[in-house]
Amino acid sequence: MRKRVLILGGTTEASALARVLAQRFDLDVVLSLAGRTETPARPPIPHRIGGFGGVDGLIDYLKSQSISGVIDATHPFAAQMTQHAAQACAVLDVPRLLFTRPAWAPVEGDQWQRVRDVDAAVHALGTKPKRVFLTVGRLSLAAFRRADSHSYLVRSIDQPNEIEMPRHVKLILARGPFSIDDEMRLMRAEHIEVLVTKNSGGAQTDAKLAAARALQIPVIMVERSALPESHVTYDLQEALAFIEHHGRAP
Repeated sequence: MRKRVLILGGTTEASALARVLAQRFDLDVVLSLAGRTETPARPPIPHRIGGFGGVDGLIDYLKSQSISGVIDATHPFAAQMTQHAAQACAVLDVPRLLFTRPAWAPVEGDQWQRVRDVDAAVHALGTKPKRVFLTVGRLSLAAFRRADSHSYLVRSIDQPNEIEMPRHVKLILARGPFSIDDEMRLMRAEHIEVLVTKNSGGAQTDAKLAAARALQIPVIMVERSALPESHVTYDLQEALAFIEHHGRAP
């Protein structure tokens, strides 16, 4: 009987897993990318791009593709996809593993203000004009149009639509990782007074936090929302073991 594992990807963790699986011809896997990034790096394993059509669409996909296990390696802020995966797997009694990265935690010297969501981050900026380094992802930019007393430096992988961006903005198109020295030079050159970011965790984009700490720049940190109860791992080998158990090449 065919056993196939679906990996919900789009993260560094999913990419690392795909590189390992590219050498494993005994396992049947498919990687799903949401398609939010216009030019995603093409994975070296079978993959699909695009949504499923909600919970019902994901249920249909799991059944039609004989999926016997799901690894959720989506972004820590892709809460809707994680909710949908949890519901669909519960309906079909399909095992599910959440493969993610630990959240960042403040250390000595950090000046963090933790907020529950992007709207709270907008409010936390206040009304006094500031030079803001905004690294919250393209889909969250529009909220900051409400705080137009500030000037923003926005860094994005893809070109945002004009309607998505704050009114007073300078845009940098770049893909990480970035070094601490580079981040410090950028913040100094742009006269950054506050950093607004999401608690994505991981080492690929944490240099900005070290740079803010060194320059004594305060950080408004959007924390992760609560997720469905899950078996969680931060370990690549545990994720691979899950696939070895639930996936088998036909």
